[in-house]
Amino acid sequence: MNKLKTFFSLSELKIAFCISFSFSLFIYLFHFEFEFYLLNTILGLYAFYLLILSNRKTLLFAGFFIGIFWFYWIGFSFIYYDLAWVVPLNALGFALIYALIFWIVSWPRHPILRGGMLFLLSFFEPFDYNWLQPELLFVHSYIGIEKWQYLLVLISLSLFVFIKDKKRFFALALLLPALSFNAHEKQELPFNIKLVQTDLKQDLKWNRFYTPQIIKDNFKAIHTAMENNATLVILPESAFPLFLNKQEGLIQELKHQSHRISIVTGSLLSENGHNFNATYFFQDGQMNIAKKMILVPFGEYIPLPSFLAKPINKAIFGGAVDYLSASKPTYFEIKGTQFKNAICYEATCHELFEDKPALMIATSNNAWFMPSIEPSIQRLLMQFYATKNNTIILHSANAAGGGIIYP
Repeated sequence: MNKLKTFFSLSELKIAFCISFSFSLFIYLFHFEFEFYLLNTILGLYAFYLLILSNRKTLLFAGFFIGIFWFYWIGFSFIYYDLAWVVPLNALGFALIYALIFWIVSWPRHPILRGGMLFLLSFFEPFDYNWLQPELLFVHSYIGIEKWQYLLVLISLSLFVFIKDKKRFFALALLLPALSFNAHEKQELPFNIKLVQTDLKQDLKWNRFYTPQIIKDNFKAIHTAMENNATLVILPESAFPLFLNKQEGLIQELKHQSHRISIVTGSLLSENGHNFNATYFFQDGQMNIAKKMILVPFGEYIPLPSFLAKPINKAIFGGAVDYLSASKPTYFEIKGTQFKNAICYEATCHELFEDKPALMIATSNNAWFMPSIEPSIQRLLMQFYATKNNTIILHSANAAGGGIIYP
């Protein structure tokens, strides 16, 4: 016990938990449909203040708790590979990774340098995974989410910690330019669009016994959209749980229906012995396919050298090869309007927003991670990028998280 006390104290653990709680509560409030802009603003500022103020061991434990609060759910997908025992180990792994990351962030003891490390954290994507964006804390707050606003917050709080007399309160004046109260005017969609939201459990989705009923339900959703005079209907990622390009009968039926309504749907693509996660677009009897460009690390590919990736694929995914990715993103032109295509993880990546698309179609299958906060973090990230780039995102999802996301 005495040895443990030399490594950490109860007060350090309390502060670490306080940091992680303040750093994460906005996700859970949003998940349970509560939006308190003032509370999110105060807690976000308080979290960064404590991150700048606290000692290195405290930040180590704070990172551990943040890793759990944000990413405990990532291992849920292993349940569907009969590897449920991996779930707690995966959560522990993410906790340790972010403990290390925040420990590195804590290396400078000087408040200004610590603030600089927190700013650099916003550019860091471990294993190509980018879901811990520090600015995300302010998506539903009175602080802006641009990099310069985040930098002002860190400068202000760093100076507040560094200056020891009453003059420190003048540093808080730097928060004023970072404030944001302006709401974007809700933009009109170019035509009537129907987003199909399904609730198909993951253990049923890829069971061939249920495939005929899934296909029947998909066409029912398309016909319902027609009856509601929709110009475009969007179905979720892998709405057709098969290699659609190998199903000529289905393709012909979708082409036939596309004379009455434009159809976007997710499915798989098999091409030259390679597999792709894809979006299929049917309009006026024609078919176009968009391949996914940004794959999910450790989900659709292993971001490790091949000598490490191969045994992981063999042990976990039965030797299945990684999906391949497209070399560039795809636009669909629907009734004279361009929509950028994004499949699930892509809609939370800055690369897809570099040209600031006005409209984006995003499809997801969130059943892999249900029940969890994953759809909420995903939607917050989509809101983050939609606001930064003035993009309307039309998100069709299975399980949860779908809807129209305005800037």
